[in-house]
Amino acid sequence: MRNIWVLTLSTLREAMSKKVFIFFMGISAVVLIIQLIVFSFINSDQLVKAVNPMGFPITMQQVISYYEMMVVSPLSVLGLLLSIFSCSSFIPSMLEKGNIDLLLSKPVSRIELILGKYLGGVLVVFINILFLIVGVWLIISFKFGFWAFSFLGISLVITFTFAVLYSVIVLFGVITRGSVLGMMMAYFIFLILSPLLFTAKEKFLIVIENGFLKNLIKVCYYIVPKTSELMGSVLSDITSGKGIDNFQPVITSLVFLILMLAFGIAIFRKKDF
Repeated sequence: MRNIWVLTLSTLREAMSKKVFIFFMGISAVVLIIQLIVFSFINSDQLVKAVNPMGFPITMQQVISYYEMMVVSPLSVLGLLLSIFSCSSFIPSMLEKGNIDLLLSKPVSRIELILGKYLGGVLVVFINILFLIVGVWLIISFKFGFWAFSFLGISLVITFTFAVLYSVIVLFGVITRGSVLGMMMAYFIFLILSPLLFTAKEKFLIVIENGFLKNLIKVCYYIVPKTSELMGSVLSDITSGKGIDNFQPVITSLVFLILMLAFGIAIFRKKDF
């Protein structure tokens, strides 16, 4: 366990040396400063009226949820895209000649190497996401005088979504010793495959008459991680304070994560260096 922790911190230092950590933090800081400036020129009554121009009954929780999601939704997607790009090099860098020879000469197992690098990448993203989420939460909470603590939980949802995609990057990084294929697969799942399968299941499954095609869509839907739902309905439910209504996307995505890491570790243990 100690070796995994040391490798995790080493990956965090690697991210800082490559300016990945500082770049993420800088983007978050700029966003928070802009939000602070905008909110300083508009009072809370005007903000409520912007959300509810017709004057319908509305709770402060709904107003705050609206602004929190308005800020966080696009930034979380952008953050995930940048995270995939920036963290995709950690495994290939470890597998470079010289680096891997040095690591394998130390009293550390190959499982610990993979888990340390994996958790290091997740930690880099979590710290940056937490910085952004806490900043948004503080600004909006001070502005409205209403503290929606449930909003802080979305930092875990975003980090978990990245962790699922990062497991794909780790697997392909071990297989190819490069970052391109893993990065492309993560982008493909996040931007195309997961949203497409969710839409097919929700809207088109009832009109498809071919039984084989129906079963194929269902099987693919449950195999592929539910990143679109994690960043959609799950994120929205937590922001609104309702909690998670449906744990299926979380559980199936977690199973996918575990399998990808297990395959990556199994392949890494059999490789000769």
